Amino acid sequence: MKKPKLTPLNGGKSGGTGAPGNKDEARDRDMHEFYIRVTVDVLARTLWGEARGEGTEGLQAVANVILNRVNVAQKRGKFWWGNTIIQVCQKPYQFSCWNRSDPSFRRLQEVNESNLYFATALRIARRAVAGTLEDLTNGATHYHANTVKPYWAKGQTPVAIIGNHIFYKLVEG
Repeated sequence: MKKPKLTPLNGGKSGGTGAPGNKDEARDRDMHEFYIRVTVDVLARTLWGEARGEGTEGLQAVANVILNRVNVAQKRGKFWWGNTIIQVCQKPYQFSCWNRSDPSFRRLQEVNESNLYFATALRIARRAVAGTLEDLTNGATHYHANTVKPYWAKGQTPVAIIGNHIFYKLVEG
């Protein structure tokens, strides 16, 4: 899977003189590393909130959908669901675990690495951000649990079924 482009918090602008090893370069590097950690954390929490009962493949498949959405946005220049992993994960009503009314929302904020499923989600999120996660979903941009039938899935052909989730490629990148 293509590694998503991560934009530093400062928009990629250097605030320094360009001299190697200066304080501005160190600050920019620290900011970028912080942004990567936040991105991994938000992605892992999304995976945990959406697919903690689906095993490693289910967690990975949700990560694939998020990365596929980011790739679509980057190829098009932008997209309504956001252009970065964080924007895609936290776009209202796209991943229900981030909805304040969702029963998982409060637990999502409190979970940590002592939870086996969250520790697994963190490992998958790190691989996703590093660009080393295989796409199990054949390019899927959408999914739903097999217990619901959302309006947008009517007449669509699934590209993968993994665990209790059905995956669709509804947008070409």
